[in-house]
Amino acid sequence: MNTESLLGLLQFADGLFPAGGHAHSFGLETHVLDGSVRTREDVQAFIEALLIGSAAPGDAVALVAAARAARGGDEGALHDLDARLDAQKPAPELREASRQMGRQTLRAATAVCDDASVKAFFDDVDARRTPGHHAVVFGVVGQSLGVADEDLAAAYLYSTAVVVANASLRLLALGQLDGQRILGALRPLIARLARESASDEAAAVGPWSFNPGLDAASLRHARLEARLFRS
Repeated sequence: MNTESLLGLLQFADGLFPAGGHAHSFGLETHVLDGSVRTREDVQAFIEALLIGSAAPGDAVALVAAARAARGGDEGALHDLDARLDAQKPAPELREASRQMGRQTLRAATAVCDDASVKAFFDDVDARRTPGHHAVVFGVVGQSLGVADEDLAAAYLYSTAVVVANASLRLLALGQLDGQRILGALRPLIARLARESASDEAAAVGPWSFNPGLDAASLRHARLEARLFRS
């Protein structure tokens, strides 16, 4: 990866990038309110479950496939991936969060990336021909930066962990150092999952997700009387 590609990847994976992640806890808020997540160790375990059960085998694998489809100009494959992710997110809050973050990322990407594949996918999403899930958008944008598939997957998984870790600091009596300890401890897991997500074995199986606890927490979250986050 050259320096310019690295800088592009850092920009799109940065927690300050306007993808809307600050508005979402991805089910963490429900677990905090019911008392099942109370400590830094609990938050780390929650993020590990999110990464292993859905973010890596579902989103990261779809991201890699989207990057490869965009490189080959295969619009049909991108739409199929988008539809598959839509079906794999049974909780409406999680599904809409993914769509919203994807649309916002794509809107910002068209302003800073001069790439035909990014513009074409933006047109498809804007015309409602495809949902525009965040992972698919991240793959399309990432390949335009010349970033390797494994690095793209690692950046996406890390940014997912950052969103939830930051949410935990607003929901619990945790400090900034706690958040950094969580992210530091997750680095080996993220590296392994990124490598697996970009493998030929993952491509052969395709994206999948099995995280019923997270889905149930998101369904309960929609019925809470008071909420800090949208998911």
